[in-house]
Amino acid sequence: MATQGHGGRLAGRVVVLTGAAGGIGKVYARRLAREGARLALVDVDAAGVAALAAECRELGADAIDVVADVADPAAARGAIDEAAGRLGGIDALVNNAALFSTLPNRPFEEIPPDELDRVLAVNVRGPFVLCQAVLPHLRRRGGGKIVNIGSGIILSASPGLAHYIVSKGAVFALTRALARELGGDRITVNTLAPGFTLTDVLRARTDQPVERSRSARARWPGTRRRRTWRERSSTCCRATATSSPARWSS
Repeated sequence: MATQGHGGRLAGRVVVLTGAAGGIGKVYARRLAREGARLALVDVDAAGVAALAAECRELGADAIDVVADVADPAAARGAIDEAAGRLGGIDALVNNAALFSTLPNRPFEEIPPDELDRVLAVNVRGPFVLCQAVLPHLRRRGGGKIVNIGSGIILSASPGLAHYIVSKGAVFALTRALARELGGDRITVNTLAPGFTLTDVLRARTDQPVERSRSARARWPGTRRRRTWRERSSTCCRATATSSPARWSS
């Protein structure tokens, strides 16, 4: 096992991060490493997550890579158990894994059922099962944190991504339900709602999904906004649910 990371606000805390190997996940992992967290980095991309774990260890963090598809309930539970077994418990879960960057923009009526099922399996059932699996470990610690990554898209409702928008709406609902239910266990549950992030995968796409979405939104009067995107994203983040005033000391 690697040497425990340097001091920081999360020194010694064990954090499970899903969807770690790409896009925003890498940024989360690096920041958590710098804050001293001990990391279980989960992703379906074996090579990518192994490389990221090595990078976090170079930053001084104790980091392991766990290969799992969170859409598979058995694999999701296994990832939690492996993280707890190898790192001696779990203090926090960050549900970041989601299907987005590879989704084609489609009119609502053309979204095929199998694509809808896959989006919901990864983006909704995955976090749901992971929260179920991590709960006993957090209770053993006397409390903990769950952070579900949502999206500001539930406010902008960009055309062509109805299944993704629905899935992120469900993430907010899951957070609110768990926040109310788990507060008595000193487990806080929150949602973060990032704005649009131009990842390497999106940059490499040849079908220009961002430009197409913006063009469609401009043609559809119902999507006009009175507030700026920044204002909407800020409102979305402020509306997250918190289940308990418990804090970790630095």
